[in-house]
Amino acid sequence: MPPVKRKPRTYDPALVRAGLIGQVEAVRNAVHGLTPDQLARPSGLPGWDVRHLVVHIAGQIEAVPRLLAEPPPRAAAPQTDLNAWAVSVAGAAHELDEATRRHARAYEEDAARAVDEAVEELEPVLEQAVRADVLLPHSFGAMRALDFTVTRLLELVVHSDDLTRATGVRVPPVRQALATTVRLLADALAAKAPGASVEVRIPPFAVVQCVAGPRHTRGTPPNVVETDPLTWIRLATGRTEWLKELDAAHLTASGERADLRDHLPVLE
Repeated sequence: MPPVKRKPRTYDPALVRAGLIGQVEAVRNAVHGLTPDQLARPSGLPGWDVRHLVVHIAGQIEAVPRLLAEPPPRAAAPQTDLNAWAVSVAGAAHELDEATRRHARAYEEDAARAVDEAVEELEPVLEQAVRADVLLPHSFGAMRALDFTVTRLLELVVHSDDLTRATGVRVPPVRQALATTVRLLADALAAKAPGASVEVRIPPFAVVQCVAGPRHTRGTPPNVVETDPLTWIRLATGRTEWLKELDAAHLTASGERADLRDHLPVLE
């Protein structure tokens, strides 16, 4: 039986806006407290120190006003949805790395300034940033402004965790941003591995079914994966390994099909 086509998830513009404001502020507060020693530490991302990471985060914030300022795509231009973005972003890794290194050279003495400048550009366009009727030009295809801003929440939450682990300075995830990130990555997994033989639970934010095989219709599913939001984000973005989290009891997987290693990471 072919998998049932899932209705695309919708995101509340007001909650996305609140999540963006809150996560940007959490990052901004954290980077202003970093010492030169912390900025020089490895970020955990290949070839980047923490200063590169901070500048990259600034670039994720600045991308919203930058794309809003560009001419809109043609109405007939091909569009990219959130699932397509999630599975395509790894292909832009080299370009993002080069841009980050280039921008970092301009902020060698004050990485926090990059974040301040990005926030100043973002603030006047916050209302436009969460509009579903505004199309933005993107290298993957035209994207709704609301969808693109959802991807910025994911970038901010993921890199806030990178920053915390690299420096020891906690950058707390804002609930709305955390929920959005978990759901986006769970939906991307379901799109990457379509099916209904495995139920993936990330309480309290998401439950999705994925992986081809016999469909479960009632009672307790025979194949269940369950984990917490932060572990899920790290698994889905390649920050940690399946067996490591299974051994640490941060993840449970029951059933012969409940091994998702072939389908992870979703986003690298």
